[in-house]
Formats: sequence, C-alpha cells, structure tokens
Amino acid sequence: MNDKVDKLVIFLAKRDGIDKLVKTFQYVSKLLVWHLETTNPNAAHRAKQCEVASGMSRKAFRSGRFLTGFNTLRRNPGPTPTYKFLSVFGNAGEMVYFFFDHFTWLSRIGVLDANLAKRMNFISAFGESVGYVFFCVIEFMMIKEGIEKERRIKKSLLSESKEKEDEIKKIKVDRVMRLMAVAANLADLIIGLAEIEPNPFCNHAITLGISGLVSAWAGWYRNWPS
Repeated sequence: MNDKVDKLVIFLAKRDGIDKLVKTFQYVSKLLVWHLETTNPNAAHRAKQCEVASGMSRKAFRSGRFLTGFNTLRRNPGPTPTYKFLSVFGNAGEMVYFFFDHFTWLSRIGVLDANLAKRMNFISAFGESVGYVFFCVIEFMMIKEGIEKERRIKKSLLSESKEKEDEIKKIKVDRVMRLMAVAANLADLIIGLAEIEPNPFCNHAITLGISGLVSAWAGWYRNWPS
C-alpha cells in the first residue's frame, strides 16, 4: 500500500486521525483570529466560529476515550514496577482528562448548567497536565534504553549483519516516534497550564496556536500509516 490517498483514507478512518485533522483546523483558526482581529474583524469572527466549532467537535469525538487508559492499566501497564508506577499516574491523569471533558462539552452545548463548564474544564486540564508529565518521563526512559541498546549492538557488530542493521533501524524509528510523543505531550501541557494557571505566555494566542499545531502534527506523524 503506497498510494497516499489510501493512506489518507485509513488515517481519517481512525478516531485519532480525524481528531488531529480537526485540531489543525482549530488552532490554525486561533492563529487567524489573532492575525485578523484588528485588520479584518469580520474574517476574524468567522475564524473564531471555526475555532469554537472545531473544539466542540473534538470533544464529541472523544466520547468514551477515558476507557483507553483504563484498559491499558487493566491489560498492560508496563514491563517493570517503575514503568507500572509511572503508567498508573499517567493513565489516571489522562482518564480524568477525558472523563471530565464530557461534562465540559455538555455544559458548553447547553445540556448541563453552563456554570459547570469552567470547573469541569479546570479538573480536566489538571488531570491532562499530570498525565502528560508522567508520560514524558516514560518516553524519556524508553528513549534512553533504546540508545543504550543501540550502543550495545554497535559494539558487538564485528561484521556486516543485516539482522542487526534492521534492529538498529527499528530502534531509530522508535526513537523518532517517542520524540514526537514528547513534543505532543509538552505542547499539550502548555495548553493545559493555560487553563490551570492563566499567564501571559501560555495564554497568548501565538503560544496556544503553535502548541496546538505541534501537538496535532506530531500526532499526525505518529498515526500516519506506514
């Protein structure tokens, strides 16, 4: 399967795939609002509507997503006690994020009391941020292990070995994927901090817009069919 259209169809058939596409719409729109609000208010208003609609759509797509973290903890929390410990906190934070995100969405569309939205969003963002910190630690640990394994293989590589070369290639591919995960997690952490502790840096439209696009495109790269 080498056709790009085939790959795009498979990518968009995944929940994560469509989420990353709509997330791109959301944060491109946010940057357009910032760019146009003083020079073209009408266009800025339309971009704002696109941003809000995209954000609401993503929350709907994520219905039931908290079960992913629960199932990970139930089936395969990690290979060692350290990984299991980190995985519990990482997945628990993510579960809190996705679970309370349901109430944020329902509050903002008018099903629940609109006054709940701010509180639910705070709890959701707090869980999200905690989860991303632990996930980043896990990724850095696995990157370190991959580097050490690659060094051991290279030291033992006395002659050309196709099998060992393939193994090194797999380690490098895995490292790139994990670096993409770290980039996405750090970008989303900035967005989460903007909700938890508003400040001029995290809440600036450029910071939020770039962070959102980094997260979206890193996720796009990781989920694109090979």
